[in-house]
Amino acid sequence: MKFSETKLTGLYIAEPEPFKDERGLFFRTFCKNVFTEIEHYKEFVQINQSINICKGTFRGLHYQLPPFKDVKLVRCISGSVIDIIVDVRKESDTFLKSFLIELSEENKRMIYIPEGFAHGFITLEDNTQLIYHHTSFYQPKHEGSLNINDCALNIKLPIKPRIMSKVDKNIPFVDDTFEGI
Repeated sequence: MKFSETKLTGLYIAEPEPFKDERGLFFRTFCKNVFTEIEHYKEFVQINQSINICKGTFRGLHYQLPPFKDVKLVRCISGSVIDIIVDVRKESDTFLKSFLIELSEENKRMIYIPEGFAHGFITLEDNTQLIYHHTSFYQPKHEGSLNINDCALNIKLPIKPRIMSKVDKNIPFVDDTFEGI
């Protein structure tokens, strides 16, 4: 596994190192010992799968509030997405800064998202699926969200969202009172 740190402290691109032979490919997507290289020691307690029928489906930008902040490991297993991560750590030098990366079945990259980051994605193809590993159980009453259309975030998507939940469309924009987590 190869890790590359991004411009947002603690956020890593994880690239598996596939073994290829006449049978096909084999690669590891998680190894507890290897992930200690990036100081990951928490246990993943929940694994979710997102199945998205149409290109242009947007989900996010969501995060868990204390005491249920969680680390995520996200991988696209079918199709492709632009994955969006926003730093919501109020004490961070990169507060409200974002990072975008293409994750796809083809490139096999994963994104390691530490506590204190909002996460979302937009699908670039029909029938796109993602797998998420989480270090905390989902707590709906402790979920925070950012609006992808908020000018304060300055996020430029490569395509316009075609499908988006009513909840995600109606998230208020951040203002001077937004403190993050």
